Amino acid sequence: MTDTQQTTQPTTRPATQQSEAERALLAKVPTGLLVDGTWSQAADGATFPVVDPATGETLLEIADATPEDGVRALDAADAARSAWATTPPRQRAEVLRRAFDLLQERREDFALLMTLEMGKPLAEARGEVTYGGEFLRWFSEEAVRIGGSYGTNPEGSGRAIVTHKPVGPAYLITPWNFPLAMATRKIAPALAAGCTVVVKPAELTPLTTLLFADLLLEAGVPAGVVNVVPTTHAGPLSEPLIADPRLRKLSFTGSTPVGRTLLAQAAQNVLRTSMELGGNAPFLVFADADLDLAVEGALAAKFRNTGQACTAANRFLVHEDVAEEFARRVTARVEAMSVGRGTEDGVAIGPLIDDRAVAKAHRLVTDAVERGAVVRTGGHPVEGPGTFYAPTVLTDVQPGSDLLRDEIFGPVLAIRSFRTEGEAIAAANDTEYGLVGYAFTEDPARGQRLMERLETGMLGLNTGVVSNASAPFGGVKQSGLGREGGGEGIAEYLETMYTLTPDPFRSTEGAAR
Repeated sequence: MTDTQQTTQPTTRPATQQSEAERALLAKVPTGLLVDGTWSQAADGATFPVVDPATGETLLEIADATPEDGVRALDAADAARSAWATTPPRQRAEVLRRAFDLLQERREDFALLMTLEMGKPLAEARGEVTYGGEFLRWFSEEAVRIGGSYGTNPEGSGRAIVTHKPVGPAYLITPWNFPLAMATRKIAPALAAGCTVVVKPAELTPLTTLLFADLLLEAGVPAGVVNVVPTTHAGPLSEPLIADPRLRKLSFTGSTPVGRTLLAQAAQNVLRTSMELGGNAPFLVFADADLDLAVEGALAAKFRNTGQACTAANRFLVHEDVAEEFARRVTARVEAMSVGRGTEDGVAIGPLIDDRAVAKAHRLVTDAVERGAVVRTGGHPVEGPGTFYAPTVLTDVQPGSDLLRDEIFGPVLAIRSFRTEGEAIAAANDTEYGLVGYAFTEDPARGQRLMERLETGMLGLNTGVVSNASAPFGGVKQSGLGREGGGEGIAEYLETMYTLTPDPFRSTEGAAR
């Protein structure tokens, strides 16, 4: 692409055979739909393949749910609704805790399965098991802390009682990039609150959710409380569920365009919604930043999950005084990254999820270079088998480049410089999205200003990782509605009820007792 392009990463990937351990693991994964506690085939018997993006080979064929199957799953969730809502909170908590313990026992199975169907390096998949498991543990503890309030009204004429109860059956749509954590982040608070659920995992990575659902049954989740309907026909399956008045909650993680469509559908029945949508995260490095810390933060914020995360840093805004040194250090680290199948030792960069993702990353890089960006390393697809893109560093990215506007979702680190704090904040906020931002500075006053002026739902201040089960995850603007995790996460599945009672110290005639 340019004379400065480096090609230290491999340009082709050798074919890889499945190991005995991989075949044994795949044999454990249910391949049907989970409806009312029973695994079954789709109504029309249809199946679809789940493919390893590192090899292009089919891992398993699984049931392809029809709209009728989706309604059947909602029937089961509705039938189980009352019994689960009235199950004592302690019992719900113990089920979630058992699920947490079982997940820890089988962490290697879940990590390997995620690597096979999604492609992330095995070390990162193990990290996701830890992260995803924490939602089970956290919400097992929150289940017994659903509170309320009681107090005298201002007039002194009565008592105000505020209680919280489950919102009702919930439809949970999860993305492909974090197959376990996105499932636990939605299922755990729903079950803790007393809601039953229908889960539609992503078509590209449903296996982890199916294995996790089987684990939930073993942990004691009653029939009908959790139902799972993987499908290649997301729209036709979702529409009748969202239109059904029995459904009372919709939670979606995915792209903003799809989120807008779902919100429009949900409006017809005034559904409670949680939307975790797209991102375009800025990563600000000021002149006073600790560059060692900033580089480590950049690698974590950009290349985790091969850049396929809504929290991935998309636009690196670096002060002109340190831009070249930052770029030099980052490039050296990226050039050393090994590309390959996630099961291989030492691999840092796995495959992108499919060939469309590779084409998108390359289109964005090509556009930036045509506008004047310089390729420091990478900048090209890696020949198959599999769908790989070389980890890339671009500098001198010009305003108007598509990758400053579009979510890259790939291993491309794009740097442009700034002069003043005000210029950096304006550039950071110049997007329709507002999920997360990152900033590195040694000035605490500047850090405080950034907290108040950056238009994001989350901020990593001198850190490149923000996600935590105990914290509210979510964004502003076109990045979504609601929060997942923390105390706010369970509130998304609870309705608030206010009851007024007469003053208990007065008789019905108004005289003091």
